[in-house]
Amino acid sequence: MEYPSKLIEDAVNEIAKLPGIGKKSALRMALHLLKQEEDRTQSLADSLVNLRTKTQYCQSCHNIADAPICSICQNRQRDRSIICVVETATDLIAIENTSQYRGLYHVLGGVISPLDGVSPSDLTIDGLLQRVNADDSEVKEVLLALSATMEGDTTAFFITKKLKPLDIKITSIARGVPIGSELEYTDEITLGRSIVGRKAYEG
Repeated sequence: MEYPSKLIEDAVNEIAKLPGIGKKSALRMALHLLKQEEDRTQSLADSLVNLRTKTQYCQSCHNIADAPICSICQNRQRDRSIICVVETATDLIAIENTSQYRGLYHVLGGVISPLDGVSPSDLTIDGLLQRVNADDSEVKEVLLALSATMEGDTTAFFITKKLKPLDIKITSIARGVPIGSELEYTDEITLGRSIVGRKAYEG
């Protein structure tokens, strides 16, 4: 692709490094920014720099935060008797967007994956155990909201084993057939789990 300017080319190459953005989309974005008022482009640049330099991770749950303790952990209106364990901040955001959960969270930072060189010590599992076992802990339930993969199940099994000695209720998110899907197109594992995890029909 030919560019009218080295500055445009440099901008396109940097924007195209973002996930899901090709060179053509990057070029459209670069040209769009070029047409904007300078202060708008500067505002975008400043926000990106601040994102990289000022973002912190909550000392309690390891969520992305603006301060040492994130807004969720600081919120005294949250149910402090339950901790939802997720792999990443993206999963946390997805659950928050459902507006169905009002407890606390714990972000692991990934899942156990020996093939990828990720061991339990690479995750924040020890931090979770410390939170649950703290003298002032109000936690009565740990909800495992991990991916339905072999790595996710391995991680859930490991955490469950570590929590067993404690007087804690351990639950996991329900897994089953998605709403609106047809059984013939549902994979066998999902369908099998739906049958094993069946519940009373409420009509």
